[in-house]
Amino acid sequence: MPGPAVPVSSASTAPASARTAFDVASPTPSRAPAADLRGPLGRPLGTSAVRLGPGLLADWQGRNREITVPHTVREVGRAGNLENFRRLADDSRAPYAGRYPFLDTDVYKALEGVAYELGREDHSDPAVSSGCLGTTRDFYEAAVDLIARGQRPDGYVGTAFAGEGALREPWSDLAWGHEMYNLGHLVQAAVAASRQLGDQRLLAVARRFADLVVDRYGEDGEPAYCGHPEVEMALVELYRETGEPAYLRQARLFVDRRGSGTLRHSIFPAEYFQDHAPLRELTSVTGHAVRMVYLAAGATDVAVETGDTDLLAHLEHLWDDMVATKSYLTGGLGARHSDEAFGDRYELPSERAYAETCAAIGAMQWGWRLFVATGRADVLDAVERILYNAYAVGLGLEGASFFYDNPLQRRPDHEQRSGAESGGEPLRRAWFGCPCCPPNVVRWMAQLQDHVAVADDTSLTIGILTAGRIDSHALDVDVVTAYPFDGEVEVTVRRAADAPGTLALRVPAWAVGATATLEGAETTEVPGVGPGWLRVTRRWAAGERLRLRLPLRVRRVTSHPHLDATRGAVAVLRGPVVHCLEQQDAPAPVDDLVLVGARERPTSTSDPVTAYAVEGLVEIRPARSAEPYPELDETGAGPSSPVSPVTSVPLVPYYLWGNREPAAMRVWLRQS
Repeated sequence: MPGPAVPVSSASTAPASARTAFDVASPTPSRAPAADLRGPLGRPLGTSAVRLGPGLLADWQGRNREITVPHTVREVGRAGNLENFRRLADDSRAPYAGRYPFLDTDVYKALEGVAYELGREDHSDPAVSSGCLGTTRDFYEAAVDLIARGQRPDGYVGTAFAGEGALREPWSDLAWGHEMYNLGHLVQAAVAASRQLGDQRLLAVARRFADLVVDRYGEDGEPAYCGHPEVEMALVELYRETGEPAYLRQARLFVDRRGSGTLRHSIFPAEYFQDHAPLRELTSVTGHAVRMVYLAAGATDVAVETGDTDLLAHLEHLWDDMVATKSYLTGGLGARHSDEAFGDRYELPSERAYAETCAAIGAMQWGWRLFVATGRADVLDAVERILYNAYAVGLGLEGASFFYDNPLQRRPDHEQRSGAESGGEPLRRAWFGCPCCPPNVVRWMAQLQDHVAVADDTSLTIGILTAGRIDSHALDVDVVTAYPFDGEVEVTVRRAADAPGTLALRVPAWAVGATATLEGAETTEVPGVGPGWLRVTRRWAAGERLRLRLPLRVRRVTSHPHLDATRGAVAVLRGPVVHCLEQQDAPAPVDDLVLVGARERPTSTSDPVTAYAVEGLVEIRPARSAEPYPELDETGAGPSSPVSPVTSVPLVPYYLWGNREPAAMRVWLRQS
């Protein structure tokens, strides 16, 4: 029988007291913290407790396992990344393959994703044609062996700065050498291998390299840091895995030192490296976007583990300012191609949006950490926007081609280029000379389930709404939903503790008018469902269902008046999914179309690109004059242009654009 009371809270953020009540260690803890990490809503539930069920995210993971991982393994082999390790392991005279000093991370990021895929109970190795690498398992074994054998006696690992033909001496250029950035990705791969496979071999390698860094750059060492942040969050994760406090201390040192100006700045100024001012004094995110969000993610880990509530509050401020003034509608980050950087506030040009795929991944890493630390639902709203737009667009529908940058507009005469080279690929590429994004996509896709839910002894909180099976101390549940394309989320209790417990579901801010029912021996309406958290506390019984219904209405939005690039334009969303118009679906050049309305469109499964399109209502309005700057008359009117009857066009999910032949595209459409 259901319990008598159904208390509900729908606040958009955790109470102020809860948002600072961390279960944290001192800066030099002696505990082994992995199982104790938690925020006001509990600790994250990882792979052993969350399994994605039928739906979009599970489909993405299946494609990752069957297509993207084998493709990435094959391309890493072709590019010579493994041969770079082999030349050290076998002490050969082969030259270093590649022009960048961070290509080791392509192997490490691929290994992190592969560790997750090999660790799944239902995994069978997909065969790949990649020379000597016959299977994903073969890649894993070969890479781990070569990395271990290529490690120097002092613990150093780095193929660009060792052996014959090294690019330069180790530690000679911290601004551009990326050695500790490389260490960060090695650590993350090693921790994944330890947790998912119980394989400690890579962890031993990573610890020796980390120990070298602690000895060289620790409290009694050189007061320096890496030009590309990343090692900070990795060192905190290594601390969580091993309980060794030196790693947490080192992460904190790196966070606190940055901004002291010790890097040798070349090519770009100090702001590019976030080295012009201490992190705690930054008023806004700045510089190279990936560097910035990686730094902020690591600093959030440090703040949580050391109980530094002032630092955490400042990071919340930076996040809020970024989302409000420096993020694209898709959640993409980075407005400038020249230095892959954030621009000024509201500097967000659509056709020149850089919005690097790696920046989207780094922003989700930061956002997830902020959510765990604060319990803020609105932070996950932003993470979800990134997930279904700025991140998802980086991978082609077939799973083996990638965007590096992700504009919100493509002009008819566009050539994809960074600004220096001529020509350029018209759409996604199979690989890049600087291939940081593809293996990053692989590793994040493989661990999506780790960023779905948190729990404590008496509650289960589902932050990312997706189908799956979730186990926790208080409740084991099955979630059935076709979200983000359908707004109904059904959560069925499989097992409940013999005590009252709280089941919480995130209600996105756009879901005005959401409703919920509790179904058991009888059906009860849950009152007061609003943006934030739907929380139901009761003595649960197996078989009871909580149904959340989110109104996935088609919405038209405009932009802030300070955002010059899209002033007067309109964009269309349905739920968290941004939509766009591709030339293939337009009756006239997309630049000549004016959006006068948008509505639901019957779902079609015949074309995977248009299957979940919405219907845009447009008029054809060619330019009023061939003059680039026509003069207004005394009434303020310009030349008139003919207007066609209203016609309908499919507006496809933005993340699916570019999967047909090259053509023009717009997210932001004219209103006049």
